[in-house]
Amino acid sequence: MSISIKTFSKNILANLCVGFICLGSLIALFAYFIAPDATANANTMHVTIQTKPPGFTTYVLQEIQPTNDQTLWDRFLNGKNTFVKETPIQDDFIIGKKKIQYKPQLQEEFLSVSKKENLNIVKKTFWLGTDKYGRDLLSRLIVGARISFSIGIVAVSISLLIGLLLGAMAGYFGGIVDSIIMWFINVTWSIPTILLVIAITVSLGKGLWQIYLAVGLTMWVEVARVVRGQTKSIKNLQYIEAAKVLGLSDLQIIIKHILPNIIGPVIVISASNFAASILVESGLSFLGLGAQPPTPSWGIIIKNHYNYIVTGKAYLAVIPGALIVMLVLSFMIIGNLLRDRWDVKN
Repeated sequence: MSISIKTFSKNILANLCVGFICLGSLIALFAYFIAPDATANANTMHVTIQTKPPGFTTYVLQEIQPTNDQTLWDRFLNGKNTFVKETPIQDDFIIGKKKIQYKPQLQEEFLSVSKKENLNIVKKTFWLGTDKYGRDLLSRLIVGARISFSIGIVAVSISLLIGLLLGAMAGYFGGIVDSIIMWFINVTWSIPTILLVIAITVSLGKGLWQIYLAVGLTMWVEVARVVRGQTKSIKNLQYIEAAKVLGLSDLQIIIKHILPNIIGPVIVISASNFAASILVESGLSFLGLGAQPPTPSWGIIIKNHYNYIVTGKAYLAVIPGALIVMLVLSFMIIGNLLRDRWDVKN
């Protein structure tokens, strides 16, 4: 492990990738504390300021509706539950003693509203502009990062749980157990991943947790193959024979002596699976089979705005696409560097 850390410290590109992943992880973790629009799914719409360019600034008339108290944990998971009615207005508003006169965006006539404690005018800047529904694009991307990282974590965890179990059993016991498990692996391996994921999502229904489970159930095969090969190569070594002589059970030998010694190749495969799961989720969301609106998945954001590429507002689709590329590329570069370090062979 010390050699691996030393290898990373000398590789500038790897350091940049690790830094990008760490930064993205922190942003995803604290998304609702960072995003300008901290409501659930960053779904506050302003139909009068659709597809505004980055840096667009406007005044907003806010009417805050009272809601129940919210715990810090609930806000961390679901965003603010405060209901705020926002009306983008022009900058020639008049604040009187009893009334506020304003012009909504795209209108020329003044409207008036009685002054209230829950009524306020604030200036808002949309740093990456607004999407086709007038939502803050930056906030949607920040909250969407949580989807991409969570799909990777859940899918890799499921693949490790299944892959480690089946791979270790096949490699350690051999014989009929190995034949049955390898037959199951080969059958699963022969089915294209995207088709298998689509079949599972169609069976389970559309939704975020369904896609988590579907992707995880298709990522375990490579883990099982690598674990099987590594287990077969070390199960006859002297320290394994010594453990058998001492009377340790097969389960104890696998957990305490085999798996810890093949963790390197497993980490490499996990990095690759993390990147692949992000791509699969984005693709399924683009096709409408993954996360469902208004969930701000990066794939959904691209789906909603890909036709803007030819209308002079390509950034609406290019920015989330670039984030997907950078995140996947970072995991692949780290995985390749680890592969070179451990010289993984199936």
